[in-house]
Amino acid sequence: MTQIARISDKGNERRLQAERLVGAQALQEAQALRFNVFSGEFNAKLKGAELGLDMDDYDVHCSHIGVRDLNSGRLVATTRLLDHSAAKSIGHFYSEEEFNLHGLGNLQGPVLEIGRTCVDPAYRNGGTIAVLWSELAEVLNEGGYRYLMGCASIPMQDGGVQAQAIMQRLRERHLCTEYLRAEPRQPLPRLELPDNLISEMPPLLKAYMRLGAKVCGEPCWDPDFQVADVFILLKRDELCPRYARHFKAAV
Repeated sequence: MTQIARISDKGNERRLQAERLVGAQALQEAQALRFNVFSGEFNAKLKGAELGLDMDDYDVHCSHIGVRDLNSGRLVATTRLLDHSAAKSIGHFYSEEEFNLHGLGNLQGPVLEIGRTCVDPAYRNGGTIAVLWSELAEVLNEGGYRYLMGCASIPMQDGGVQAQAIMQRLRERHLCTEYLRAEPRQPLPRLELPDNLISEMPPLLKAYMRLGAKVCGEPCWDPDFQVADVFILLKRDELCPRYARHFKAAV
């Protein structure tokens, strides 16, 4: 059983615990949390919206993990994981709907795709993400996965200014196509922006970069979610030592 993390927030102690979300009821909890976050913040067009859920055909092929607040019993964070074997049975990874992934077949070692990650707005802090990462670490260890890949989103409600500004920074510091090159099926419209424009990186994308993940190409415009998706790849043996503790024995 995963240990309970005690996190102080504005004078209140939260007791958070990561868990594997197994069974129809647990999956529905994850889908409801995803719906609340994605529809509320991005006004996303979601399958299952009439039920208050975010659901698609990938869910049944994925494993799902989450973080629960033991004080309230609420699920406050979740993500889903699709491994190479399940992707092979489907015919592709989810990311391949948005990107041509050149070199994917040449990666040496098992691959795990992460997606649909979301955190309740009231719980967006390093502590919650660390609890979620700890469970992800267990999955990486058990499966012996060498690569973690997936998409991180940047809101596009401003027409793409934030996305373009963030990409300027990512190209300088985190771009790497040595192992895999992600070609977006629907590239962002070009915007002429000053080179010194600065924009805050979304927390999840920032967390991936701190772990040592690399961006493998230009972002893809996802009109259903109204976001720019950045494809990231984390090679397990290149995990940033400073954050390796989140992944326990994963390196």
